[in-house]
Amino acid sequence: MKSLLNQLRDYTKVVADTGDLEAIRRFAPEDATTNPSLVLKAAQSGDYDALLRRSVALARRLNPQDEERAIETAQDNLVVAMAQRILDATPGKVSIEVSARYSYDVDATVTKARELRRLLSQAGAPVERVLIKIAATWEGAQAARILEREGVNCNLTLIFNLAQARACAEAGAFLVSPFVGRILDWYKRAQPDMDYAPEQEPGVLSVKDIYRYYRRYGYTTVVMGASFRNIGEIKALAGCDRLTISPALLEELAATQGTLLPSLCDDGVRAAPPEPLTEKEFRWLMNEDAMATEKLAEGIRGFYQDQLKLEAMIRDCLRAGD
Repeated sequence: MKSLLNQLRDYTKVVADTGDLEAIRRFAPEDATTNPSLVLKAAQSGDYDALLRRSVALARRLNPQDEERAIETAQDNLVVAMAQRILDATPGKVSIEVSARYSYDVDATVTKARELRRLLSQAGAPVERVLIKIAATWEGAQAARILEREGVNCNLTLIFNLAQARACAEAGAFLVSPFVGRILDWYKRAQPDMDYAPEQEPGVLSVKDIYRYYRRYGYTTVVMGASFRNIGEIKALAGCDRLTISPALLEELAATQGTLLPSLCDDGVRAAPPEPLTEKEFRWLMNEDAMATEKLAEGIRGFYQDQLKLEAMIRDCLRAGD
């Protein structure tokens, strides 16, 4: 009998949520995703020490009198170099993230995305296989609108409700990453006595709602479920366009046998899409959703804190070379 992982591949594109090259090669996903926390973890592992040293050395040469600019340059080059390694190990798309500090700044997000794309192109990477990952704030969606018109495909992340998903699809985003486990975390804190079967978890239901909404109204934006806490959640979303899964859960899926059938499929119902959300409507819907508001802000803060830790590593390397 085929493993659950191999059966999942029959219905859904499997994506590795990691910067661990060994895990990527082992599980052979079609795509891979990274974020500031995963980049930090990969840098701390020592697997990318040579890339880190080269990135720092180049940044020092380009910015000999400006430490802060050198840190930013080194970080950009490290992310690009890591993306190249992952691109070599996967046949599909790889997501790299714009700094969380730009989550509420359209112009800064667009500028940084263009810079990352330029560096990738300069390095000879297949830029058409790279997704620029942006937090799904209102500003993030508007930045994606600009970038998509320029042919830069975007992955809008940290999605916790339909309002965010709507704004991203209406902006023409290539892909969205609605989170599952972080939604469950919020509900467990709010209602500690509640117990959910995987198929009834609030995060699972949120992804299903987004998937069905996109199909009904004809949006071509790809839905990629993310942030899983257990393989039950993954099984409950078999049939979703993509699922990005950590190495630990990929391992569990690969080691588990049983029958897996799609839980999510297109029901064929179609309708004309509603009028696009205005900024005021979007902000009101977010205000009315405490879970989404809190988890979005928490996610941005968490990614930013890990980015600061990576910057501290780079600063130490720069000063060690003085």
